[in-house]
Amino acid sequence: MKFHTHILNNGIRIIHHQVPSRIAHCGLVINTGSRDENASEHGMAHFIEHLIFKGTKKRKAHHIINRLETVGGEINAYTGKEETCIYSSFMKEDFERSLELICDMTFNSTFPEHEIEREKEVIIDEIISYRDNPSEQIFDDFDELVFRGNPIGRNTLGTPVNLKKFTREDIIKFMIRNYNTGQMVFSSVGDIEFQRVLKFAGKYLECIPENRAPVNRKPVSGYKPAIKSVKHKTHQAHCIIGNMALDLFDRRRMAMVLLNNVLGGPGMGSRLNLALREKTGYAYNAESHFTAYSNTGIFTAYFGTDRERLSKCRQLAHREFSILRNKRLTPMQLKRAKRQLTGQITIGWENMENLMLALGKSYLRFNRVDTMEEIHRKIDQVAADEVLEVANIVLDPAGLSELSYY
Repeated sequence: MKFHTHILNNGIRIIHHQVPSRIAHCGLVINTGSRDENASEHGMAHFIEHLIFKGTKKRKAHHIINRLETVGGEINAYTGKEETCIYSSFMKEDFERSLELICDMTFNSTFPEHEIEREKEVIIDEIISYRDNPSEQIFDDFDELVFRGNPIGRNTLGTPVNLKKFTREDIIKFMIRNYNTGQMVFSSVGDIEFQRVLKFAGKYLECIPENRAPVNRKPVSGYKPAIKSVKHKTHQAHCIIGNMALDLFDRRRMAMVLLNNVLGGPGMGSRLNLALREKTGYAYNAESHFTAYSNTGIFTAYFGTDRERLSKCRQLAHREFSILRNKRLTPMQLKRAKRQLTGQITIGWENMENLMLALGKSYLRFNRVDTMEEIHRKIDQVAADEVLEVANIVLDPAGLSELSYY
């Protein structure tokens, strides 16, 4: 797998992967997210992601929507804790149209006052809708429990109180501080020659004024495990057990990915799924997640069950944690786990939109991208002792926090 890269004079990085397909994908990944907000700006990064669809110096909101839809394409965006991404899918002949639109939205949005006020109501409704879904809200609440006092613990949507205070000046101030050319990557995947990608990148991206300000994020420290239960008017109980975990640059990160996959990954044969669903029928959904950030990480094991089975499910989860802390994976178990993870990643990269986003984020964070062969090799190099070491760090009972809705 071959990747082409280039750095524009203003610091914006370009990465491209050419594949034989009529459909192409591209996106601008920006190294800023909800973690980069001040307390008074909580929700700002996500708010801006909405507002860039509402008008530019030369387009009204409906012109933005129609620019790609009229040729069968799609444009979308998302905001995470550490990145914002504006991306699109389209017929390969519409590459310039797509790139120009993404640039216009990102760098020329005008943020009309009436659109600002209207979108506040839209997002407040989104927040209310989110709160009505406890199986989703519990993850944000658990982040706050683990990272309390740090911006990374706050949810991306913000609060109605904060949103109502935002002004156009606040929006522009946040973008000036955080939308820096040195912290941007334009990523594309499609049957487009790299020289053509560079031609249009030079036309629409190189004219952006240079700003290479570094990202300064508050370190995460002072973690104290906590146990919290919250009454909810729902039939089902929800529970998360977890801990702070490894960051993006930790040498043991692949071992942590492998451990998470064995414990509660997407496969039906994961240990949590077997213990809580297949063998007992106690839970419909049992899973675990590992998310690595630039200087911290988080591990979560989640399950939903009937209230009267909450205690039993908790015991079964801790039993699986104990086994992983005390029993090294056998050679056969390790081989099977590696094969499964390798297959999952390979299949995931067959989705070209996912691949485009993965390339952009990897180039943004590490200034390089591993080929599939290199990823396979890193997985193959993980030793059983590494998995055991990570399990004893992340699954240590003394370090686990717990949040339950009942």
